[in-house]
Amino acid sequence: MSKFIIQGGKKLEGEIKISGSKNAALPIIAGTILNGGRTTLYNVPNIQDVNTMFEILKDIGATIIKKKNKIIIDTSKIHKYEIADNLMRKMRSSVIIAGALIGKYHQAKFSYPGGCDIGARPIDLHLKSFEKLGITIKEEYGEMICNTEKIIGTQIHLDFPSVGATENIILASCIGEGVTIINNAAREPEIEDLIKFLNKMGGKIKGAGTDKIEITGVKHLSEISYNIMPDRIEAGTYLIAGAITGGDVKLLNANSMHIEPVLDKLIEANCKISINKSEIELIAPKRVKAVDIKTMPYPGFPTDLQSIFGALLSTAKGTSIITENIFESRYKYVQELNRMGAKIKVEGRSAVIKGTRKIQGANVIATDLRGGAALIMAGLIAKGITQIENIEYILRGYENIEQKLKNIGAKIFVEN
Repeated sequence: MSKFIIQGGKKLEGEIKISGSKNAALPIIAGTILNGGRTTLYNVPNIQDVNTMFEILKDIGATIIKKKNKIIIDTSKIHKYEIADNLMRKMRSSVIIAGALIGKYHQAKFSYPGGCDIGARPIDLHLKSFEKLGITIKEEYGEMICNTEKIIGTQIHLDFPSVGATENIILASCIGEGVTIINNAAREPEIEDLIKFLNKMGGKIKGAGTDKIEITGVKHLSEISYNIMPDRIEAGTYLIAGAITGGDVKLLNANSMHIEPVLDKLIEANCKISINKSEIELIAPKRVKAVDIKTMPYPGFPTDLQSIFGALLSTAKGTSIITENIFESRYKYVQELNRMGAKIKVEGRSAVIKGTRKIQGANVIATDLRGGAALIMAGLIAKGITQIENIEYILRGYENIEQKLKNIGAKIFVEN
């Protein structure tokens, strides 16, 4: 098993180009099923989750050609409507293939998805929404068998603004009949990107970025090319890497509007931020000051950056409080950070962090994607050597993280 070895204490300085968004690429790749033809995608991140999505598409009959900076996906010969169980278990986002298959072929068969263990992430909102669209669902031995003669537009109110459920409803109803309205829809930029993509194909979807999305069904969608948005979580991660090392980091190909709550908290922690079009520069103090954060659905502070920001706050002056409002098991990284000398106490949904200068290199284990990234942050500032195991979690969501950090002065390498 591969591991990251980090020698801490190096100030990070330089430029990092942000890759395409993982959380936008996955539903867009699923959406290529809907035109039953060729789609050319640019700015697709080369990460494990994207490769898993490609495996699923190839397994059901699609062909995928990778050329330098573009991916050509041909879904004209899809002949299978079942998502293989071993691929479903690799990541949570695999469930959005179901919405696309139902939208295009009116049938799908799949099991419960896998992914990071960060708490209960049931798919009941997805299934209830499918049923409202006129889809019959039978569950047999842990598999969902979905069938319908046609998708008929309706009003759907989500109990929680679930990103995945919002995406699945959009994918299922885009080439259906009538009008589908999603109330309390998720507002994430990645959903806006999916809607832009589908509208470029010829879809009729309004309300991107709001909590009310209106989908008017169309008969068919066209072959297009599309450029995927930059990854806001990756952008936040590298800004935090600059902040924790007292560095000066400039991001290229980043959208500051997508991470405003994160930038606000970094400024509150005494970092200087300057923005010029698609560039964001952070100049950090020697040591940040403590701040409190609460995770919320977009446009609030993103849950995906909670653990990474937690690593930063473990080195801050003063005491910080994090409140996690999305996933109840997102504090698994705390035990590993405490092994490195952090002083974090978890009480229910809150973590109380007493900042310390004494972060020490240690052997630690990544328990999930973002928790693993938090351990890298701590390793960058730690005294001595940090060894991180289970880095497969981290590679699911970050393209070339080792090389990007090396380019700005980190001492990090992979040991196989």
